[in-house]
This record gives sequence, structure tokens and C-alpha cells, in this order.
Amino acid sequence: MQMKEYLLDTFSYNDVTNKKLLAKIMELTDKDESIKLFSHLINSQYKWMARIMQDAKAPAMSWWEPVYNITELEEQWSKSLQLWVDYIAEKTETALATEVEFVGFDGGRWAATPLDIALQLNYHSIHHRAQIQTFIRQQGLEPDFVDYIGTKYRKIG
Repeated sequence: MQMKEYLLDTFSYNDVTNKKLLAKIMELTDKDESIKLFSHLINSQYKWMARIMQDAKAPAMSWWEPVYNITELEEQWSKSLQLWVDYIAEKTETALATEVEFVGFDGGRWAATPLDIALQLNYHSIHHRAQIQTFIRQQGLEPDFVDYIGTKYRKIG
């Protein structure tokens, strides 16, 4: 599997599992922290894309704000994700492995590959999804099974 295919597969996995997570968040009594973390995932995808596209507004974009209304989360998630799917789909393996420059947290010039940024976004999603799964369990609900293998294995007998 080429890295481009791996990235698209991983973004797809995160899309399916995060949408499952959203349905469970809707059932929570105390949704605030879960909404904040889910909004953070969306904002991270927007901010990293703005950074690699050299958007002048990128340095001012927040990792944590806005905190979206729960009714906006799925739409905003899908929009932020589609930016990445489209970006990766149009790039070659070489382009994905070629550093891009961006303005970092300290106002300085930084560089990373789009490949590493996309990996960060996917792993970051897994990290915060696990935190939200903990909130779900703490509120007495059973979290959904969202392990990667659950999207790949199949019963044959």
C-alpha cells in the first residue's frame, strides 16, 4: 500500500468512527467537553490546511475555537475532512513527502511534509476519540466499538 492510499484509508476510518462517536455524544447528559474536543479536531484540520496553503490567516486561527454547536459538528467535520481528502487525492507520493513551509506557533518559519501533517491529524483524531470514549463510559453509556480492525475484518464461517 502506498502512503497516499494509507492516508486516504485512515482518513476514511476516522470519518466513519468519528461519525459513530457523534451519535453517541448526542446521548450524553454532559456534552460540553466532548463537543470541545470534537471541535478541536475540526479546527486542527482547518488550521493545518491553512498553514500548508500559506493562508495569511493561518497564524491567527485557533486550535480550540470556535466550539461548534452540536448540530454543526457533523457538517463541519465533513467539510474539514473533505479538504484533506481532496488535497491528498490530487498530490503525488513525491509531493506528499516534500516539505512545505508554514508559520508556526512562535511566529517563526517551520517546515514539515504534508504526509507527516496528515498522519498527525489522523493519530490526533484517534487520541481525542479515546478521550471522548472515556467520557461516554463515565456517563454510564457503552462506547461503540471503533477499533480500526472492526472496519477491516469479516466473518467467514
